[in-house]
Amino acid sequence: MRLLLVEDNVPLADELNALFSRNGYAVDWYTDGRDAANMAVKEPYDVIVLDLGLPGRPGLSLLEEWREAGLDIPILILTARSSWSERITGLRAGADDYLPKPFHPDELILRLQALVRRRHGQRPSPTLNVGGVTLDENSQTAIRDSNGTPVSLTRAEFAIMRYLMHHPEHVISKDRLLDHLYDSEHERNPNVVEVHINHLRQKLGRGIIVTQRGQGYRFGGDTTP
Repeated sequence: MRLLLVEDNVPLADELNALFSRNGYAVDWYTDGRDAANMAVKEPYDVIVLDLGLPGRPGLSLLEEWREAGLDIPILILTARSSWSERITGLRAGADDYLPKPFHPDELILRLQALVRRRHGQRPSPTLNVGGVTLDENSQTAIRDSNGTPVSLTRAEFAIMRYLMHHPEHVISKDRLLDHLYDSEHERNPNVVEVHINHLRQKLGRGIIVTQRGQGYRFGGDTTP
């Protein structure tokens, strides 16, 4: 999942970057509201974490502009402004969730997972169940119904499985996978995607991910190895 973090507190942003990366998110981080304004509409983010007190442009202004432009990406406000009136203002402006600082990291991750799931029409839960496969976001393991044994995944393998399982009816091109798996600073090597998909097939069966020649990949579900 691709995540846009807009936060001007550098020590906190460093902690958030590490937290999000551990949980399978590719993070682009901006401290200035002017820079973030363009990136949100330019890059294919899956979720945005937005502070309100930003240099350049305030977070509330960004939020209102994005929603007026039709941007439907889930947005979670993460801010020290915790009064009920400020929460109402943020939610009315178009935020999907509002979490005041200080916060517990586990709560933030669970709220993000719920936002992404709701966007894809799935029930909020730490597990994703599609096509006879269960993906546990907390342990980053996958279980096939026909086997029942948890299989540990690397961070990249987990990120690929999660994205494909969120779009089970779609063929996902390699470029689109790269867009959602890597932040804007990473060098994107298409061959790396093939390597990770081959590893997933070795762990979970050849049919778990189907190659559509000339188009990309789609989630195949639980099949016999």
